[in-house]
Amino acid sequence: MNQRPQVNEVPPRAHQVPPVAPPVLEVQPEALRNAEILLAPAGVQMNLPLVREDLLYERFRQMKAPEFEGPMDPIASDNWLIDIQVNLDFIRLIEQEKVLCASYALKKDARHWWITVQMRRDVTAMSWQDFVTEFRTMCYNREVLAAQQDEFMNLRQGSMTVMEAVKKFEQLARLCPELVPSETEKVRRMMKMFRTDIDKQVSANSSPPTLVSDCVSRAIRAEYWINQDKEARAQIFKAKKEKKTVAKPTQPQQDSESHPKG
Repeated sequence: MNQRPQVNEVPPRAHQVPPVAPPVLEVQPEALRNAEILLAPAGVQMNLPLVREDLLYERFRQMKAPEFEGPMDPIASDNWLIDIQVNLDFIRLIEQEKVLCASYALKKDARHWWITVQMRRDVTAMSWQDFVTEFRTMCYNREVLAAQQDEFMNLRQGSMTVMEAVKKFEQLARLCPELVPSETEKVRRMMKMFRTDIDKQVSANSSPPTLVSDCVSRAIRAEYWINQDKEARAQIFKAKKEKKTVAKPTQPQQDSESHPKG
């Protein structure tokens, strides 16, 4: 009897699920731009596309940046410019985005001024330095700058503390950079501003200050010891006055009834 050849049975294959491709993450343009900024070498300006204006405005609005309504005194205008630049640098914006966000903060008269700028030049390609130049031209006319220069040249400490005088000095120096073109000249003018008693102590050292920071530190120390000396003298004077009052004999009051007139 013929036997059928034995055939090894192959077990049925298990149902295989085709591999699923990993999900493709959608990279937002803003995230990609921020990553490229972070990876860029220091000091290199990346020519990256602007993020959507609504997203940019939302990021800027969350910073609660100060608004600017129009020209005021030069120091206040310059302070706004510094404050707005701090906000723009913090959220790491590129040049055109800085200009766009700064224009959001312009209100009332400043907004009308910005419209005139838009009419005479292409602000979409404006750099931040161009914006600063336009802003300062609008806020600081020749008459105002001349007045600020005169105030800076004649600034004296007077009754101000050292820190109050230094703050005023720095504010005016920002508006008149041509008057203090070097650190040496800035130190010289600052020492001229201080009161005579403070200036003498600051320059009494064999090596006078050559840096503004050193000059300010010495002036603060000089002011402290001068005030301490004044307070000690006042205490001594007060003690002497009280001692004289105690030592002075009291005069008995005469009885008007025991010494009748006439």
